[in-house]
Amino acid sequence: MKICHTSDWHLGHLLCGQRRYEAFAAFLDWLVETLEREQVELLLIAGDLFDTATPSNRAQELYYHFLSRVALTGCRHVVVIGGNHDSPAFLDAPKALLAALNVHVVGAVGDSLEEEVLLLSTPEGRPELLVCAVPYLRDRDIRLSEAAESPEDKDRKLIQGVRDHYAAVLEIARRRREALGVELPLVVMGHLFATGGRVHDGDGMRDLYVGSLAQISVGIFPDEVDYLALGHLHLAQQVGGLETRRYSGSPLPLGFGEAGREKSLCLVTFQGRVPSVRLHPVPVFQALERIRGDRTRILERLKALTSTRSRVWVEVIHEGGEPLGDLRERLTEAVAASGVMILRVKDQRSAGPLPEESPDERVEELEPEAVFERCLLLRGVPEPLCRELRQAHGEVLAALRQEDPHGEEGEG
Repeated sequence: MKICHTSDWHLGHLLCGQRRYEAFAAFLDWLVETLEREQVELLLIAGDLFDTATPSNRAQELYYHFLSRVALTGCRHVVVIGGNHDSPAFLDAPKALLAALNVHVVGAVGDSLEEEVLLLSTPEGRPELLVCAVPYLRDRDIRLSEAAESPEDKDRKLIQGVRDHYAAVLEIARRRREALGVELPLVVMGHLFATGGRVHDGDGMRDLYVGSLAQISVGIFPDEVDYLALGHLHLAQQVGGLETRRYSGSPLPLGFGEAGREKSLCLVTFQGRVPSVRLHPVPVFQALERIRGDRTRILERLKALTSTRSRVWVEVIHEGGEPLGDLRERLTEAVAASGVMILRVKDQRSAGPLPEESPDERVEELEPEAVFERCLLLRGVPEPLCRELRQAHGEVLAALRQEDPHGEEGEG
């Protein structure tokens, strides 16, 4: 049996305010072609299909149109689990209808854990695979809060709740396989942050587990699990260094930190209960580039991109010692009438600490005017521009400090 494992589509995601529907549509068209060309029989989508709990009409249209085409590829089953960005109610609402298309949806923990154990069969009705489809586990799903519990107690109970949930679902799968008397392959799906999982700056990750809950050990998945299909982390990677325990990663880069990184899907072929895994590269549907350096380096790179007629979205990070000055205007001129679009300009120097006048100084104790002066100094703003900025800043502060009708100073 051949399986495709993917996750973290984040349909509807905006990058610096830019809609990306064309890239998402191109990816889904490519995925349909890939399922047919690779003769995939089972598609696993391990959560975060949508970027928000209230997906736009266009994002929903992409999702349902894709599902309607999958059966035409020869792919016989689709299993979808909910992620932390998905609305469980939204995913589960059409599950009875989608089941008629052999699309199995588990958006949230249900009334019975039996619902998370799926027995998939051949067209002739012969059992061929067991899937433990465990959705993103929310706090309310796996623990009961108690009065006066400490943060440490809460974390410990959350971790234990995740462990207990997977153990219970695996026990149901184990009993079902024993009852059938057939050594069926066992696949487990999940949407979580496993110990040792790698993220990187600017990869679009948000709302990760915090504190010790990030430490969900791969040890909760016993050796009898033949393949572990995880979602949540956007960087494709093995889990615990094991070939058959994987994050597929997001198929599209979701932040400029992923510019230039190859994206992929996992294609898993079973011979009996023995899987072999192959990473299948995903094409680039919208090129991204992060340009770092001083003014000269940035303008030279933009000139190279425009000369090759590249259609690329760019993030500029100014790291030069010279003032930012008219750089934004120069950037706009550099990409005019080209396929290059600059989505964000950042001045790296603004990330540094404010200049201090004494070691024990605290920024929250400074007046707004003092903080503003430190920012001007940090950025090296020339004096003529400083005068204009001080005037504008003063007007803003005056508006915020206007007295209210009761004669009290307004809160800014």
